Amino acid sequence: MVSKQWKGMVASMNNKWGKLAGGCMFVLLLGMLAAGCADKVDPKPEDTMKAFVEAWQQKQYEAMYELLPAETKQQVALDTFVTRHKSIYDGIGMSGLAIQWQPVTPKPAAGEAAAAPPKKQEPEADPNKAAYTLHVEMNTSAGPIAYDQTAQLVKAKEKVMVKDKEKEVERWRVRWDSTYIFPKLTDKDKVRVEETLPLRGEILDRQGLGLAINEEKLEIGIIPKKLPDPADDTVIKLADLLKVNPKDIQAQLKATWVKPDFFVPITIVPKGDNRLESLTAVPGVTYRTKKVRSYPLEAAAAHLIGYIGKINSEELTKYKDKGYKADDWIGKSGLELSFESKLRGTAGSRIYIADADGREKATLAQHDAVDGENVQLTIDTEQQLKLYQQLEKDTGAGAVLQPITGEVLALVSAPSFNPNTFVTGVSADQWKQWSEDPNKPLLNRFARAYAPGSSFKPITAAIALQAQMLDPNAERSIVGKQWKKDASWGNYYVTRVSESQSAVNLSKALMYSDNIYFAQVALEMGAQKFLEAAGRFGFGEKLPVPLAIDASTLSNNGKMRNDVQLADSGYGQGEVVMSPLHVAAAYTVFTNNGNMIKPTLLLNEGQKGEVWKPGLLSADVAKTVTDKMTDVIENPSGTGHDAKVDGLKLAGKTGTAELKVKKDTAGQENGWFVAFNTDNPQLLVALMVEQVQDRRGSHYLSPKIKSLFSPLAGKKGN
Repeated sequence: MVSKQWKGMVASMNNKWGKLAGGCMFVLLLGMLAAGCADKVDPKPEDTMKAFVEAWQQKQYEAMYELLPAETKQQVALDTFVTRHKSIYDGIGMSGLAIQWQPVTPKPAAGEAAAAPPKKQEPEADPNKAAYTLHVEMNTSAGPIAYDQTAQLVKAKEKVMVKDKEKEVERWRVRWDSTYIFPKLTDKDKVRVEETLPLRGEILDRQGLGLAINEEKLEIGIIPKKLPDPADDTVIKLADLLKVNPKDIQAQLKATWVKPDFFVPITIVPKGDNRLESLTAVPGVTYRTKKVRSYPLEAAAAHLIGYIGKINSEELTKYKDKGYKADDWIGKSGLELSFESKLRGTAGSRIYIADADGREKATLAQHDAVDGENVQLTIDTEQQLKLYQQLEKDTGAGAVLQPITGEVLALVSAPSFNPNTFVTGVSADQWKQWSEDPNKPLLNRFARAYAPGSSFKPITAAIALQAQMLDPNAERSIVGKQWKKDASWGNYYVTRVSESQSAVNLSKALMYSDNIYFAQVALEMGAQKFLEAAGRFGFGEKLPVPLAIDASTLSNNGKMRNDVQLADSGYGQGEVVMSPLHVAAAYTVFTNNGNMIKPTLLLNEGQKGEVWKPGLLSADVAKTVTDKMTDVIENPSGTGHDAKVDGLKLAGKTGTAELKVKKDTAGQENGWFVAFNTDNPQLLVALMVEQVQDRRGSHYLSPKIKSLFSPLAGKKGN
């Protein structure tokens, strides 16, 4: 029985610290039970049971151990007890452990009513023993686990120090064994976790063709114990066949996890690889079939689709709460990264007990893997390949839209790389080559914003016409190649490409790409009106596509410092920057009666032709500018005439953006060409190529535009 002294002590603590967390009281109570501070009192068995359960739920395994009898402690060391609980529970991802307990209620004899009085005097219960039923529930990586267990308690004599004297006292102790962890678990059994990986969702084009697929390939590997000794010559021979550095193979063979009879993967090769016979002839080399990520378009869609790779420590820290583990693969760039949560799927898991010989005894929890979802894009494989073919030898980027629906048909950055290399393994030599390449093949240029140059002039013309601040037929007298507003500009002036025209209207200004004309138009609008009207085209906003693309801007700080910046902005220089996709999207106002269409990358996302920026222009203004842009290509004097396709009417605008440190100095020039077919519009293409200064400027892009549009010639409705 618990004495009045014990009850009074607990009541006093409850009154004084009633607002403290229950855990504090539990620790104090447990200390009393374990350390023998109640030397005159024998606590009730439920006090010990409560302390044991609370310690269990709070993962305080050392405290649990203190509540075991001496004979159990002789059989199980403290380190073994703590380590086993911790390794099992951590291994299965245990959380939310909840344990309910109550005294065992004796069952009535067979054939007797539960409430009937006994027919004969029952022997009194053993005062030195007690029993409690436990109901244990927990969450794990494979799902919930629940089981019932019976806890047996015994009264044990223990020697404790009381006032510097050793004294023997009685304590209630829990007779523990491995079945407390799981009912069918013995001391020699192991708890195993088996994971089933989901199949990653595929990325498909608009026709269902694969852009990122799961493909069976051959994984080439080495069984270390089958290598000759020394193995150097063998490794060199294998490295030569695989075109990799021998040091990379040696490093993999020396990994800490490697054992003599393990399969050590080296690289992935396609099925039917013509080197397979030679590879397997090398002593110790073998292969196995493995389903891996594959990118059929290779470099042609690398920056758009991206690639997957082994998760790194930084990513693991970021995504650990989402179930990622150290050996998982994760989207690293492009749409593989953007749609990671959708593509990844959910791993399956099974927790089971195995005996000392590895034989399964019982399954504790299980859930099946759920494969990732497929993602279908608006991308057209044929258009993607054609666009890449036009840019693969250049440094630049391009976007192709369906100009009525806004569907993105192609997005390319060049130079590019083969994303399959990241799946098979990037060698040190390959990484060095990419890193030191001055053209930066890993840089995604369609995601960057560039000065649009003269490709911006149709927007300047459109907003001025919409504001009724420009007469398209009025001629401006512009003499010479250079012009400045007044003396306040000092030595600064605007230069135009050709001085052949001295009476310039909108048609000639676009056709001859006259910088002075559009500088004057911007100045006449004024900074505030220019920024407000042009800003409605989506500047400063994220493009509504699932890719990380730089936001376009009209000015670094949202203001115009002076008239010089405003004048330069009128023809797409100054601080104006746009991504190729944004330039293409902005031009949809000319094919949709003044509405700017939302660019889309997902085939089944929303309504096609959804308006992103409504009513930017009137239908008349849109038609006027389109007609003038038609002259740019159709008229023999137009800057884009080299792109003319017989049998197809195109409208468009060339552009050259100059990147100079100082005026009157040579600098890099980026060429632009934006075009669309006007009758039953099917394609809208925006191309940007860097460093065209020694390649006829923007004229360098004309053959590329012509090649992309030529297949439409002669088609019905065009």
